[in-house]
Amino acid sequence: MAGKVPKIKFNNGQEFPVFGLGTWKSKPGEVTQAVKDALDIGYRHIDCAHIYGNEAEVGAALSAKLGDGTVKREEIYVTSKLWNTMHRPDLVEPAIRTTLKNLNLQYLDLYLIHWPFALKEDGELFPVTEDGKAAFSDVDYLDTWKAMEALVKKGLTKSIGISNFNKKQVERLLANCSIPPATIQIEVHPYLNQQKLIDFCQSKNIVITAYSPLGSPDRPWAKPGDPQLLDDPKIKAIANKYGKTPAQVVIRYGIQRNLIVIPKSVTKSRIQENFNIWDFQLSADDIAQLNTFDCNGRICPYDDAYDHKDHPFIRDEY
Repeated sequence: MAGKVPKIKFNNGQEFPVFGLGTWKSKPGEVTQAVKDALDIGYRHIDCAHIYGNEAEVGAALSAKLGDGTVKREEIYVTSKLWNTMHRPDLVEPAIRTTLKNLNLQYLDLYLIHWPFALKEDGELFPVTEDGKAAFSDVDYLDTWKAMEALVKKGLTKSIGISNFNKKQVERLLANCSIPPATIQIEVHPYLNQQKLIDFCQSKNIVITAYSPLGSPDRPWAKPGDPQLLDDPKIKAIANKYGKTPAQVVIRYGIQRNLIVIPKSVTKSRIQENFNIWDFQLSADDIAQLNTFDCNGRICPYDDAYDHKDHPFIRDEY
């Protein structure tokens, strides 16, 4: 089964599966089984982050499946992310070492800067000021990136990348790095298709990883009446044409745009359903139609940090 998943080559020569399991919002009690199920089904790419609060449980699943011979370490690809309160260069290596300890691994395959802006260090993961606003740090992500580059040289991660950066931030990083980012992880789905940023990054040989490809229907801040991507009648119509589900259509949409796609689920039947996408292809007309659904429908805006000078979503066109 695992052999079905194509790989994409990074700018450093590393190859990475174009499909993986997301673990954001996966509760600690559920995520161990979800990762075990995913590995049994054929997933070989697991996307994690320190801020998700469940890396030890992901690690328990990895240890179990490595231990019983389901997978070998070189067959799985594990991503994690540096949290915003750990951007200060002296905190970067301790942060990845904490993640590695929690995941029970010797190295990561990919480590990302989770957001371009830094939050106040040495305290809470979501630090606040006395008046209840997000407490910022002025650490420059270029300095953070230098510390990320050192992790590669030490063998703690094979590749490094970024997440939630805008075009100007990517350009500035490329002009000031010795190791260019292998990938940028951004929110991508038909309501936020990100075509301009995708075109720009791909032109710079940076692979795109699409998070929340299903529109994150279980996001904690969703309000009643918010549009639900998978309930869109136009997407349902395309799904019916192929005998597939709306989720399978939007995953396939990302993969046919040469993106890495990481849908999250903790339900075994859905983990299996999300994987059953290798036996069909969307037509060029259907891709073109899905591209017309864009409505700047961003569901992960990180509003609390809009005032930060490095917030990515309001200071550049894309």
